[in-house]
Amino acid sequence: MKLDRILPFARKLLTLAVSPGDIVIDATIGNGHDTLYLANLVGESGHVYGFDIQQSAIDQTVNRLSEAQALSRATLYKESHDKISTLLPASANHKVTAAIFNLGYLPGGDKEIVTKPDSTIAAVEQILEMMPPEGIIILVIYHGHEEGAYERDALLKYVTTIDQQYAHVLNYRFMNQQNNPPFILAIEKR
Repeated sequence: MKLDRILPFARKLLTLAVSPGDIVIDATIGNGHDTLYLANLVGESGHVYGFDIQQSAIDQTVNRLSEAQALSRATLYKESHDKISTLLPASANHKVTAAIFNLGYLPGGDKEIVTKPDSTIAAVEQILEMMPPEGIIILVIYHGHEEGAYERDALLKYVTTIDQQYAHVLNYRFMNQQNNPPFILAIEKR
């Protein structure tokens, strides 16, 4: 047996949760890797809603989706993920089966522009409201910088307050690695 590394484990969770025709969210599209992965999982009949506050992230994701002929499966918003409930169409309500966040800063981008715990927690709460039972939210937490450590602590505190009758919370991490390796919080709605 071999333990999955963090990103392969996140993708395994997405693969288990998402079926063709589903509605999913990439809450931090970054360079578009997860957006494309989700677009392939939902297929022609599903849809991905992606969010990022940086135009460079939107541009890179559009290019990645276009090259893979998957752009029609996605709607991208240059907005904070805490606007999800106001931007998603009403038809998505109670149909969002999965969402992923990669928290921290845009790889290769401005390291001063980072995700913030207040907007992340607000987005998680909004998405949970839009999910049917067994929907999953995956938070990949990069905490090797000051703002990332602050967000990590706030999220760990927040998820412990989620009623276990409402959702299950999993913390998946390697405990003996150096240099603050990323880890996953996975929230499955009950």
